[in-house]
Amino acid sequence: MESGLGPEWAVWLQEGALGRTMRASFLLYPLTNVLHILGFTALAGGILAVDLRLIGLGRRLALDQVARVMLPVALAGLAVAVPTGALLFVTEAVGMWNNPVFGWKVAIIALAGANALALHAGPWRRVAEWGAPGVKPPPRARAAGAASLLFWGGAVILGRLIAYF
Repeated sequence: MESGLGPEWAVWLQEGALGRTMRASFLLYPLTNVLHILGFTALAGGILAVDLRLIGLGRRLALDQVARVMLPVALAGLAVAVPTGALLFVTEAVGMWNNPVFGWKVAIIALAGANALALHAGPWRRVAEWGAPGVKPPPRARAAGAASLLFWGGAVILGRLIAYF
């Protein structure tokens, strides 16, 4: 059921103790926002390095070595970005729910996740065959890298645009 503002669950989240605390604190919201940006930066930066190698740049480097260093950075960023993003959402759940840009951001992140799962379930299983220095990744791996660049780039752009809609 929806109220005049938005779904009852969004109103409940926003008006609950956590939402009120986030809005009432002088430092809590800005600190959470900064942590969210730092987490997302680590996530996107780690993924960017792997994606660039996937599309064929940096072929002097073995892809498994790039991934071994950068994927933990990306996962650590994800571990920070998700809970801080949830806290930011709770602060203004109704407004976020009603913001079409937020919906697009969530959808594009879901597509990025599905793309990563497809890469790891498909071409990545044979990375030992094509991830060596000097070897061009197969077309499906290159396509996944290019799609990932577009999805995560879009998520960053949409994340910044949320404030303007």
